[in-house]
Amino acid sequence: MTAEERHDLIRRYREGYRVMNESLAGISEEELDRSADGEWTPRQIVHHVADSEMMGAIRLRRLLVEAPPVIHGYDEKAFAERLTGDRPIEPSLQAIRWARESNSQLLDRMTDADWTIVGTHSESGSYGTEDWLRIYATHAHDHAAQISRALGRS
Repeated sequence: MTAEERHDLIRRYREGYRVMNESLAGISEEELDRSADGEWTPRQIVHHVADSEMMGAIRLRRLLVEAPPVIHGYDEKAFAERLTGDRPIEPSLQAIRWARESNSQLLDRMTDADWTIVGTHSESGSYGTEDWLRIYATHAHDHAAQISRALGRS
């Protein structure tokens, strides 16, 4: 990954909270639990992204601190089915916001050597800091688009 590609992905990562928030603009409580396309509901999506962001925050820290880093997978579907229910989304939106802010501080301080760290993911094998950035830079954007589809806005 070039420095320019990394810079672009970090910029995109930083925009994730705003993009999620914009996808929810004007949503009603009823719409939080509807899906026009049979995918997850907006409520499930917001809670999923928050769960993922909190996992991602730990993953980044493990990559930067542990030697060798081991990244553990988790059952995203089970989390979405068991932990979303009718919970309000605001705490999860704030979890997204502050996980990304905290991670952005770390990204700003990473050295060239930090970007070469590679560990092992329990489900997919090799997993490094660049992999982490590629995944999380687009994650909120992808799910914001999914919210728009669920609401029939796209």
